Amino acid sequence: MLELFFAELRCSWIQLRRYPIESISQIIFTSAIFYGLFLGAGYIAGSSFQLGDRLDSIIIGYVLWVLVNFVMANIAGGLQREAQTGTLEQLFLSRYGAVKVFLMRALAYLTLEILKIILILFLIILLTGSNLSFPPLLVLPFICILLGAYGFAFTIGSIALLLKRVQQVLPLLLFPLLFLLTIPTETWTGTPKFLALLIPMSPGAGLLRDLMARGEGLNLITLVIAFINGIVYFTIGLFLFRVAEKEAKRRGILSGY
Repeated sequence: MLELFFAELRCSWIQLRRYPIESISQIIFTSAIFYGLFLGAGYIAGSSFQLGDRLDSIIIGYVLWVLVNFVMANIAGGLQREAQTGTLEQLFLSRYGAVKVFLMRALAYLTLEILKIILILFLIILLTGSNLSFPPLLVLPFICILLGAYGFAFTIGSIALLLKRVQQVLPLLLFPLLFLLTIPTETWTGTPKFLALLIPMSPGAGLLRDLMARGEGLNLITLVIAFINGIVYFTIGLFLFRVAEKEAKRRGILSGY
């Protein structure tokens, strides 16, 4: 598995090194979108525009949404590109199996994409004057979010495996996630709070807002719930991907586009 991981990491690094303009434009464009929204909100509110820790919470939600976009592009988009180039069947015939290949590819891709996410985050902080904290414990809820994100990506990947083209489906799913990740569901009470715990990545996002925006401690009960949430969605994603793989093989469409 380590051999596969380092092979995928080397491949991702070569692509990043050979096409630097794409990465630079991603960082600038993604940061500029948020800054444009920030300026627009300030213009509408006028001189009394004060967000306080709400700005920090919105930044966290937005950056997490960008991360989910990268994850989705890597797995669901990667499946579609492999189908277009005619190399998809080779992945399923490899000695590792398609699931392990895409998992190691996702981890290798994430290793480099984290650098982009950090640059985007610090660029947004510089432009907006945000005051986020970075306690070491933020790694734990971040892992919960990654589990949910990859589970969600494998779910969409199962659709891409059968339908081949999902460009129009992705925005329909990604834009609702923007609202779900930026809404402070951790402040809800009663039944809405219980329902928020069932939303993918929502508990982990709430913990990150508590740690980074509000300066609060890590709630262990919520952390356990966030881990369960991430593991459940990750398991569902892998299960659906396995089902889609069997169906694609049964219909003989792995090599077709």
